[in-house]
Amino acid sequence: MSSSSSSSSAASVRKRLLVSAGVAVAAVTLGIVSWQATAPADKASGRSGGTSGATPGARADAAAGLKALARRESGDKLAAGRPDAPVVLIEYSDFKCGYCGKFARDTEPELVKKYVEDGTLRIEWRNFPIFGADSEAAARAAWAAGQQDRFAAFHAAAYADGSKEKGFGRARLLELAREAGVPDPERFEKDMDGEAAAAALRKDQEEGYRIGVTSTPSFLVNGQPIAGAQPLDAFAAAIAKAKAQAKAQAEPQAAR
Repeated sequence: MSSSSSSSSAASVRKRLLVSAGVAVAAVTLGIVSWQATAPADKASGRSGGTSGATPGARADAAAGLKALARRESGDKLAAGRPDAPVVLIEYSDFKCGYCGKFARDTEPELVKKYVEDGTLRIEWRNFPIFGADSEAAARAAWAAGQQDRFAAFHAAAYADGSKEKGFGRARLLELAREAGVPDPERFEKDMDGEAAAAALRKDQEEGYRIGVTSTPSFLVNGQPIAGAQPLDAFAAAIAKAKAQAKAQAEPQAAR
């Protein structure tokens, strides 16, 4: 291996360690924020929210660690928007969650229209099933639909008004795939049952639990937590603030 390759590899390892350290701080500092929007009764936390006991430096480190969770992968099948958008909204959701459905129907389309389409915002979905086997099956099915570029359509069908009341059994998931226009049903079933889907689900769940998410929907806007299906204005304010901060951070670099 060349010295330049070794340096690049070492830098990559250092970056991963720094991100992990930042997330660990975030779990301590911001993981106690109340994420109790729709937590199941047996998983709801009794912790009170807030970070008032943390120093400004610790809060800044925590926010940076959470911001670094944005994957910004150009091939992410479960994301919408430009990878280089100044603001990334990470959404931890469950298809059986009523408030997640409300956000998906009432708020998310407006965010896409106003912010994703003009390049301001990127939305990255994280499967975070907390309501049992049906939730996990729906999460794997959504991932499988995404492998055929039909995640958005599956997402819309699964969150349509009255959809969750029909459950997410096998037959229903296949029906949703048809509604979403998934072109290859056999591949869909294979992907849904495969290890890749299970691994992707574990990755999202582990990330959420690591930072203290215990309910759905939960969001990060450039590292700033938002709990629950808040009104559109709450997201608009968070996006505007995050965009201004990103611009302020970018200006000194551009001047160099």
